[in-house]
Amino acid sequence: MRHMVIYFSGTGNSRYVANMINSAIGGDDEIVALNDLIKTGLGKPLVSEKPFVFVTPTYGWRTPMLVSKFIRETDFGGNNKAYFVMTCGDGTGNAAAYVKELCAERGLVFMGLASVVMPENYIAMFAVPDKVQAEAIIKKAEPCMRSIAEFIKNGQQLPTETVTLAGRFLSSVVNPIFYRFFISAKGFYVTEKCVACGKCVRLCPLNNIQLLEGKPEWGGECTHCMACICGCPEEAIEYKNKSKGKPRYYLG
Repeated sequence: MRHMVIYFSGTGNSRYVANMINSAIGGDDEIVALNDLIKTGLGKPLVSEKPFVFVTPTYGWRTPMLVSKFIRETDFGGNNKAYFVMTCGDGTGNAAAYVKELCAERGLVFMGLASVVMPENYIAMFAVPDKVQAEAIIKKAEPCMRSIAEFIKNGQQLPTETVTLAGRFLSSVVNPIFYRFFISAKGFYVTEKCVACGKCVRLCPLNNIQLLEGKPEWGGECTHCMACICGCPEEAIEYKNKSKGKPRYYLG
Protein backbone atom coordinates (compact mmCIF):
# COMPACT_ATOMS: atom_id res chain seq x y z
CA MET A 1 0.00 0.00 0.00
CA ARG A 2 1.27 3.45 -0.91
CA HIS A 3 0.86 7.05 0.15
CA MET A 4 0.27 9.74 -2.44
CA VAL A 5 2.73 12.60 -2.02
CA ILE A 6 1.41 15.74 -3.72
CA TYR A 7 3.67 18.77 -3.99
CA PHE A 8 3.60 22.27 -5.38
CA SER A 9 6.95 23.96 -5.89
CA GLY A 10 8.16 27.15 -7.52
CA THR A 11 11.92 26.98 -7.07
CA GLY A 12 12.38 23.40 -5.89
CA ASN A 13 12.19 23.47 -2.09
CA SER A 14 8.91 21.62 -1.75
CA ARG A 15 9.82 19.20 -4.56
CA TYR A 16 13.04 18.35 -2.72
CA VAL A 17 11.21 17.82 0.59
CA ALA A 18 8.55 15.68 -1.10
CA ASN A 19 11.21 13.43 -2.60
CA MET A 20 13.10 13.23 0.70
CA ILE A 21 9.97 12.25 2.61
CA ASN A 22 9.06 9.69 -0.04
CA SER A 23 12.54 8.19 0.21
CA ALA A 24 12.41 8.08 4.02
CA ILE A 25 8.96 6.47 4.03
CA GLY A 26 10.06 3.71 1.71
CA GLY A 27 10.64 5.19 -1.71
CA ASP A 28 7.75 3.54 -3.52
CA ASP A 29 4.99 6.06 -2.92
CA GLU A 30 3.29 7.89 -5.77
CA ILE A 31 4.58 11.44 -6.21
CA VAL A 32 2.32 13.92 -7.97
CA ALA A 33 3.50 17.33 -9.16
CA LEU A 34 0.61 19.66 -8.52
CA ASN A 35 2.32 22.16 -10.85
CA ASP A 36 1.61 19.85 -13.78
CA LEU A 37 -2.00 19.20 -12.79
CA ILE A 38 -2.71 22.93 -12.47
CA LYS A 39 -0.88 23.78 -15.70
CA THR A 40 -2.70 21.15 -17.76
CA GLY A 41 -6.05 21.71 -16.07
CA LEU A 42 -6.56 17.99 -15.50
CA GLY A 43 -9.22 17.66 -12.82
CA LYS A 44 -9.17 13.90 -12.39
CA PRO A 45 -9.93 12.43 -8.93
CA LEU A 46 -6.88 11.52 -6.86
CA VAL A 47 -7.03 8.16 -5.11
CA SER A 48 -4.57 6.96 -2.46
CA GLU A 49 -4.42 3.72 -0.50
CA LYS A 50 -2.70 5.43 2.43
CA PRO A 51 -2.98 9.04 3.71
CA PHE A 52 -2.32 11.89 1.31
CA VAL A 53 0.82 13.93 1.98
CA PHE A 54 0.67 17.52 0.75
CA VAL A 55 3.99 19.37 0.50
CA THR A 56 3.71 23.07 -0.28
CA PRO A 57 5.58 26.33 0.20
CA THR A 58 4.35 29.03 2.57
CA TYR A 59 2.88 32.12 0.89
CA GLY A 60 1.95 34.90 3.27
CA TRP A 61 2.03 32.52 6.25
CA ARG A 62 -0.55 30.14 4.77
CA THR A 63 -0.69 27.57 2.00
CA PRO A 64 -0.63 29.18 -1.47
CA MET A 65 -4.09 30.19 -2.63
CA LEU A 66 -3.78 28.09 -5.79
CA VAL A 67 -3.04 25.01 -3.64
CA SER A 68 -6.08 25.63 -1.45
CA LYS A 69 -8.17 26.17 -4.59
CA PHE A 70 -6.92 22.91 -6.07
CA ILE A 71 -7.84 20.98 -2.91
CA ARG A 72 -11.31 22.55 -2.87
CA GLU A 73 -11.94 21.61 -6.49
CA THR A 74 -10.45 18.10 -6.53
CA ASP A 75 -12.10 14.85 -5.49
CA PHE A 76 -9.99 12.67 -3.21
CA GLY A 77 -10.72 8.98 -2.88
CA GLY A 78 -9.49 5.93 -1.03
CA ASN A 79 -7.92 7.13 2.21
CA ASN A 80 -9.36 10.32 3.73
CA LYS A 81 -6.43 11.26 5.97
CA ALA A 82 -4.12 14.12 5.01
CA TYR A 83 -0.71 15.28 6.24
CA PHE A 84 0.62 18.73 5.39
CA VAL A 85 4.29 19.69 5.19
CA MET A 86 5.09 23.33 4.50
CA THR A 87 8.46 24.70 3.49
CA CYS A 88 9.25 28.20 4.69
CA GLY A 89 12.02 30.74 5.16
CA ASP A 90 11.25 31.41 8.81
CA GLY A 91 7.84 30.09 9.85
CA THR A 92 4.30 29.18 8.82
CA GLY A 93 2.41 31.39 11.26
CA ASN A 94 -1.04 29.97 11.99
CA ALA A 95 -1.31 28.13 8.68
CA ALA A 96 -2.36 24.91 10.43
CA ALA A 97 -5.66 26.42 11.55
CA TYR A 98 -6.60 27.30 7.96
CA VAL A 99 -5.49 23.93 6.63
CA LYS A 100 -7.57 22.20 9.31
CA GLU A 101 -10.62 24.18 8.19
CA LEU A 102 -9.93 23.27 4.58
CA CYS A 103 -9.71 19.57 5.46
CA ALA A 104 -13.02 19.74 7.32
CA GLU A 105 -14.60 21.41 4.29
CA ARG A 106 -13.36 18.64 1.98
CA GLY A 107 -14.07 15.71 4.29
CA LEU A 108 -10.38 15.03 4.94
CA VAL A 109 -9.02 14.02 8.34
CA PHE A 110 -6.30 16.52 9.26
CA MET A 111 -3.23 14.62 10.47
CA GLY A 112 -1.22 17.71 11.34
CA LEU A 113 1.09 20.24 9.76
CA ALA A 114 4.88 20.31 9.99
CA SER A 115 7.18 23.16 8.99
CA VAL A 116 10.54 22.69 7.28
CA VAL A 117 12.86 25.70 7.12
CA MET A 118 14.46 25.80 3.68
CA PRO A 119 16.46 28.46 1.80
CA GLU A 120 14.53 31.68 1.25
CA ASN A 121 13.44 31.97 -2.37
CA TYR A 122 11.15 34.99 -2.42
CA ILE A 123 13.53 37.17 -4.36
CA ALA A 124 10.79 39.76 -4.95
CA MET A 125 10.90 40.80 -1.31
CA PHE A 126 13.63 39.14 0.75
CA ALA A 127 17.35 38.42 0.64
CA VAL A 128 18.19 35.09 -0.98
CA PRO A 129 21.10 32.90 0.20
CA ASP A 130 24.03 32.09 -2.04
CA LYS A 131 24.79 28.52 -3.03
CA VAL A 132 26.97 27.71 0.01
CA GLN A 133 24.46 29.18 2.45
CA ALA A 134 21.59 27.36 0.76
CA GLU A 135 23.38 24.00 0.96
CA ALA A 136 23.98 24.52 4.69
CA ILE A 137 20.30 25.33 5.30
CA ILE A 138 19.18 22.25 3.39
CA LYS A 139 21.57 19.99 5.27
CA LYS A 140 20.31 21.37 8.58
CA ALA A 141 16.71 20.68 7.50
CA GLU A 142 17.21 17.03 6.57
CA PRO A 143 16.83 15.58 10.11
CA CYS A 144 13.51 17.42 10.33
CA MET A 145 12.36 15.83 7.07
CA ARG A 146 13.30 12.36 8.31
CA SER A 147 11.46 12.93 11.59
CA ILE A 148 8.31 14.01 9.73
CA ALA A 149 8.58 10.94 7.52
CA GLU A 150 8.67 8.66 10.57
CA PHE A 151 5.40 10.06 11.88
CA ILE A 152 3.80 9.60 8.46
CA LYS A 153 5.22 6.12 8.01
CA ASN A 154 3.83 5.07 11.39
CA GLY A 155 0.45 6.67 10.77
CA GLN A 156 0.87 9.05 13.70
CA GLN A 157 -0.49 12.55 14.09
CA LEU A 158 2.18 15.19 13.50
CA PRO A 159 3.17 17.10 16.66
CA THR A 160 1.31 20.39 17.10
CA GLU A 161 3.58 23.35 16.51
CA THR A 162 3.49 26.38 18.80
CA VAL A 163 1.71 29.38 17.29
CA THR A 164 2.61 32.82 18.59
CA LEU A 165 0.38 35.89 18.62
CA ALA A 166 2.57 37.29 15.87
CA GLY A 167 2.00 34.13 13.83
CA ARG A 168 -1.76 34.45 14.20
CA PHE A 169 -1.57 38.08 13.09
CA LEU A 170 0.56 37.27 10.06
CA SER A 171 -1.74 34.50 8.85
CA SER A 172 -5.00 36.35 9.51
CA VAL A 173 -4.28 40.03 8.83
CA VAL A 174 -1.12 40.19 6.73
CA ASN A 175 -1.99 37.32 4.37
CA PRO A 176 -4.90 39.03 2.58
CA ILE A 177 -2.93 42.29 2.42
CA PHE A 178 0.00 40.38 0.92
CA TYR A 179 -2.17 38.94 -1.85
CA ARG A 180 -4.04 42.16 -2.55
CA PHE A 181 -1.11 44.55 -2.74
CA PHE A 182 1.99 42.50 -3.52
CA ILE A 183 1.02 39.56 -5.74
CA SER A 184 1.17 40.82 -9.30
CA ALA A 185 3.03 39.96 -12.49
CA LYS A 186 3.42 43.64 -13.39
CA GLY A 187 6.89 43.92 -11.84
CA PHE A 188 8.55 41.24 -13.98
CA TYR A 189 10.56 42.22 -17.02
CA VAL A 190 13.27 40.71 -19.21
CA THR A 191 16.74 42.09 -19.95
CA GLU A 192 18.91 41.86 -23.05
CA LYS A 193 20.39 38.61 -21.70
CA CYS A 194 17.23 36.73 -22.73
CA VAL A 195 17.87 34.07 -25.38
CA ALA A 196 14.18 33.18 -25.94
CA CYS A 197 14.66 29.64 -24.61
CA GLY A 198 11.07 29.54 -23.34
CA LYS A 199 11.92 27.92 -20.01
CA CYS A 200 9.94 30.55 -18.11
CA VAL A 201 6.88 29.67 -20.22
CA ARG A 202 7.27 25.99 -19.39
CA LEU A 203 7.85 26.59 -15.69
CA CYS A 204 4.89 28.90 -15.06
CA PRO A 205 2.16 26.78 -13.39
CA LEU A 206 -0.57 29.24 -14.37
CA ASN A 207 0.35 29.50 -18.07
CA ASN A 208 0.76 33.22 -17.45
CA ILE A 209 3.82 33.70 -19.68
CA GLN A 210 4.05 33.55 -23.44
CA LEU A 211 6.81 34.35 -25.90
CA LEU A 212 5.96 37.29 -28.14
CA GLU A 213 8.52 38.13 -30.80
CA GLY A 214 11.06 36.04 -28.91
CA LYS A 215 10.56 37.74 -25.53
CA PRO A 216 8.45 36.63 -22.56
CA GLU A 217 5.32 38.58 -21.77
CA TRP A 218 3.45 38.20 -18.47
CA GLY A 219 -0.34 38.12 -18.29
CA GLY A 220 -2.66 39.04 -15.45
CA GLU A 221 -2.40 35.78 -13.50
CA CYS A 222 0.51 35.28 -11.13
CA THR A 223 1.08 33.56 -7.80
CA HIS A 224 4.64 34.83 -7.23
CA CYS A 225 6.08 31.32 -7.15
CA MET A 226 9.34 32.80 -8.51
CA ALA A 227 9.81 29.88 -10.92
CA CYS A 228 10.33 32.13 -13.93
CA ILE A 229 12.86 34.51 -12.40
CA CYS A 230 14.81 31.93 -10.43
CA GLY A 231 14.64 29.19 -13.07
CA CYS A 232 15.89 31.38 -15.91
CA PRO A 233 19.22 29.86 -17.06
CA GLU A 234 20.51 33.25 -18.22
CA GLU A 235 19.30 35.21 -15.16
CA ALA A 236 17.61 37.47 -17.69
CA ILE A 237 14.44 38.16 -15.66
CA GLU A 238 14.17 40.85 -13.00
CA TYR A 239 11.41 41.95 -10.65
CA LYS A 240 11.16 45.74 -10.33
CA ASN A 241 14.40 46.82 -8.66
CA LYS A 242 14.09 44.19 -5.93
CA SER A 243 15.95 41.33 -7.58
CA LYS A 244 18.96 43.12 -9.03
CA GLY A 245 22.24 41.71 -7.76
CA LYS A 246 20.59 38.91 -5.78
CA PRO A 247 21.53 35.25 -6.25
CA ARG A 248 18.96 33.13 -8.06
CA TYR A 249 17.86 30.21 -5.93
CA TYR A 250 16.58 27.24 -7.89
CA LEU A 251 16.89 23.72 -6.51
CA GLY A 252 16.82 21.47 -9.56
